[in-house]
Amino acid sequence: MHRGIWWVRLAIPVIAAAGAALIVLALQPSARATVPEPTAPVTGNATYFDGLGAPYGGCGLPQAELETQNFVALNVFDTPGSGTFYPRPLSSADADKMGIWNNGHNCGRWVRVSIGDYCTGVNDGALGQAFCRSGAWSADAYNGGTLDMIVADSCGDSNAWCRDDKYHLDLSKDSLNRFVKNGAPMTDLYPSHWNNRHVSWQFIPAPAYSGDIKIGFLSGAQRWWPAIAVSKLPNGVHGIEYFADGAWKAATMNGDMGQSYIIGATTSGGTDFRIRVRDANDALLFNGREYAFSFPAACSSQCGQAYTQATYTTTSTSTSPSPSRSASASPSASVSVSASVSASSSASPSRSASSSPAPAGGCSAAVTTTGSWSGGGQAEVKVTNTGTAPTSAWTVKFTLPAGVTVASSWNVTLSVSGQAVTASNASYNGTVGANASTSWGLVFSGPNFAVTNISCSAR
Repeated sequence: MHRGIWWVRLAIPVIAAAGAALIVLALQPSARATVPEPTAPVTGNATYFDGLGAPYGGCGLPQAELETQNFVALNVFDTPGSGTFYPRPLSSADADKMGIWNNGHNCGRWVRVSIGDYCTGVNDGALGQAFCRSGAWSADAYNGGTLDMIVADSCGDSNAWCRDDKYHLDLSKDSLNRFVKNGAPMTDLYPSHWNNRHVSWQFIPAPAYSGDIKIGFLSGAQRWWPAIAVSKLPNGVHGIEYFADGAWKAATMNGDMGQSYIIGATTSGGTDFRIRVRDANDALLFNGREYAFSFPAACSSQCGQAYTQATYTTTSTSTSPSPSRSASASPSASVSVSASVSASSSASPSRSASSSPAPAGGCSAAVTTTGSWSGGGQAEVKVTNTGTAPTSAWTVKFTLPAGVTVASSWNVTLSVSGQAVTASNASYNGTVGANASTSWGLVFSGPNFAVTNISCSAR
């Protein structure tokens, strides 16, 4: 039901159909509220879903890169009785509507889950209706089965499970028959004995942790937009700090994908990086251990794979002062526009392209969707000089479809008014030779990116 740019998944009880995940990459601050966090086991309704969306789950990792295939989703919203509130990430003004997903700040954490009673009545996820109506919660031989699982996704659907029950867990379907009781796996819990269960759960440190974290670059990452994901964490991640221009700076979370951040290079526009990580307690990981790595050679100028692992070296240091939390995300980050997630769980649109006419002595612009997921995607705009002399500046204009917003952009100066987008060259790519091209990119949220009224002008 929900991919963490953003993911929106369908919580699936035994009677529901599978859904798709969605992600939204946004270069805007991801607020963290003081969401009550269980320190002892809590009880909630449990549903299941088939798996993470492609290419990412809500936390910003492909499913194949998870430490375990036993994973869960947490609720994005706490809006009992209402399923019409969808903005992500939530702003501090909407902190009272924030679910235990906490704008992705609980990504990568582990939970210990125990099977509870099953429902003998109606548990259809109807908003504002009692769970297990006309029936009762009943214990059976499966009560007490346990499994350690990782938070990898988000539940933001407009049903009672994702809205009315703050301790609801959405479990990966394939994990249901891996719960263990008295040392033996309960291999027949699903489907015959599932029946809309309660579960109890609590956060735990990563079990039997050894080694160190993993760092990978995401699809579309480049030197001016170095989007990374961190995983194999001992206790989640509440922040990434990068070293640039002689100081530590706070990286911006990639939308509410809690394990993905937009970092900066040690020198502007460079390809060498140095980071450190803060865990779920806001403490510097391993007493401030620093991780140094370079942009992967396999990516050339831009990463095409969903995940390209980085090889790093480490330096152990004493804990250093925290950086300013208002540091910018990257040298070319443009003005962000608030993005909201559509309630639709329909499949992603197919790759498409549209282009402007090529005026004599001017320029043309071609817009191509280069990646898509349920609820958003990534697009590239190619600007071609159709004249006989180099340009000194260019501007592209187009109209967004209804319901589509821009979440982030790179290699461009962008302004948005309603659905009208005006994109002008950055300081370094205004000069384009005759018959040559340059390109810029953006991440959007919404059902499609079939833009209209495309025009390009140059001087």
